[in-house]
Amino acid sequence: MPPRPVLITGFAPYGGRGTNPAAEIARAFDGRSIGGRAVVGRTLPVSYRELSQRIDALLAETEPAIVISVGLWPGEPMIRIERVGLNVADFEIPDNEGRLVRDEPVRPNGAGALLASLPIRAIETALLGAGIPARISETAGTFLCNAALYGFLSAAERVAPAAACGFIHVPYLPAQVAALVGDLRQESKLEMHQRADLASMDLAVQLRAVEIAIEVSSRAGR
Repeated sequence: MPPRPVLITGFAPYGGRGTNPAAEIARAFDGRSIGGRAVVGRTLPVSYRELSQRIDALLAETEPAIVISVGLWPGEPMIRIERVGLNVADFEIPDNEGRLVRDEPVRPNGAGALLASLPIRAIETALLGAGIPARISETAGTFLCNAALYGFLSAAERVAPAAACGFIHVPYLPAQVAALVGDLRQESKLEMHQRADLASMDLAVQLRAVEIAIEVSSRAGR
């Protein structure tokens, strides 16, 4: 029997953005083999209504040993490895269906919080050793990224053997920041050059970061 695969998920574009590095990452890894495991890349909908069903379907379809979900955190300057998923959805912006969720549980009757089951400290250490800025984060927010992390952790508990699940936030792509700067210039925004949310990271570096996370997680699971 071949080893169970790795599932990489990334959210589709949202918030009026034409691209999302998370979706680019999922597409780039689909069909690859890393650490002796096949990698399956899938895009997640930016829809609270559809997300839970999509998570359950992907686990049933791929039967992964490892799940690494990826999402964009605008303004984040480095790779962010999430430690905990909260059982709460409380949106600051609507999803792509226009839904603005307030104070709802991600999974009714679920635990209040679930810890990521990836080897997050080992991943952080490996990324820093490879020269990639990275940190462990104590909050994945309360938007769909958190819902995905909690959703996969919760769903994996009901499958034997359970997959190791976690979430990585990535920065803007350079082209996204360039477009943002252009928009701000046209709007004559004050102190644009002092804004702290204009950080970016090349897609190749983001891809290498996720590859390292796969390699470390695969070794830990053996």
